[in-house]
Amino acid sequence: MLGRSALTFFAVAGLAVSAALTAPAAAATPAAAAAAPTTRVYVSDGAGSYISGTLTWYNRSAVFTGTLKSVGCRRAWYSVFDGYANPLGPRSSSTHCNTGTSVPATLPADVVGGGAYAGVCLDDANGKPVTSCGVYPRP
Repeated sequence: MLGRSALTFFAVAGLAVSAALTAPAAAATPAAAAAAPTTRVYVSDGAGSYISGTLTWYNRSAVFTGTLKSVGCRRAWYSVFDGYANPLGPRSSSTHCNTGTSVPATLPADVVGGGAYAGVCLDDANGKPVTSCGVYPRP
């Protein structure tokens, strides 16, 4: 479950991203088969646990592929947000203890144009963030 402090963190981050997204964009040349953009993700607790992977951005979703390395018990938490800092369907992994494991997730972003940014957190076994969460704007 997403706590109030994490929502505030993502809302403030989203406003900054939203302001950047409203700037006029340069004209782009259409590509016949453009590859889906990707973003590298890394969030660490500084004590050996981390989430590392890639977000692949699509029109109405983002797909996370990566690894959770846990020292003690940890969970991966992620969500895509719209340009107004509204979460579009948070997801989390199950709890993993003292292991490295794949934690793939498909994150909904069912708004026109897809999500504006994603938040990724490293949570404890009870779903509480143990670090600052990473904020990753859509490229």
